Amino acid sequence: MKKVLIISTSLRVNANSEIIAKEFERGAVDAGNSVEFISLKDKDIKFCKGCLACQKLGKCVINDDANEITDKMKISDVIVWATPIYYYEMSGQMKTLIDRANSLFATGYNFRDIYVITTSADAAEGISETVLSGVRGWIACLPNTKLCGVIDGGGLEGPNEAASNLKLLESAYNMGKNI
Repeated sequence: MKKVLIISTSLRVNANSEIIAKEFERGAVDAGNSVEFISLKDKDIKFCKGCLACQKLGKCVINDDANEITDKMKISDVIVWATPIYYYEMSGQMKTLIDRANSLFATGYNFRDIYVITTSADAAEGISETVLSGVRGWIACLPNTKLCGVIDGGGLEGPNEAASNLKLLESAYNMGKNI
């Protein structure tokens, strides 16, 4: 059994990335894993100040929701990021949380496996590559951590469109089931 943390970074109601992430969650739970799902919709997460105090303290000096989330990241075996693609990049909320997770670099974090779920209106091949480049940069700073799977939900223009894409939902369920 693995401890899985899914972080949904979209602020949209009926977000496609969150719908797909919920199906990943269902697969992971059905496989017997312990799963926690966090949505950033109502979270207060401020920008990193770049002070690097977190490297000595093991947590950020800014007192907001990011510290609680990074504490959960630290003890998870698997982290799943779910993000819409805005202007060919991850959501600002996701990038801000990744920056605020700098405290993990100096701590004994458990996670090794990273998964990424992206959605976008654009259906072009490779649309998620810029998001994955940012995630790979984060992973490169965390020894023993690797990108294990990607779900690319391109061509989803309006809210809730992912709910009717059975192939995409099945892919997410199976990936979650096979972590």
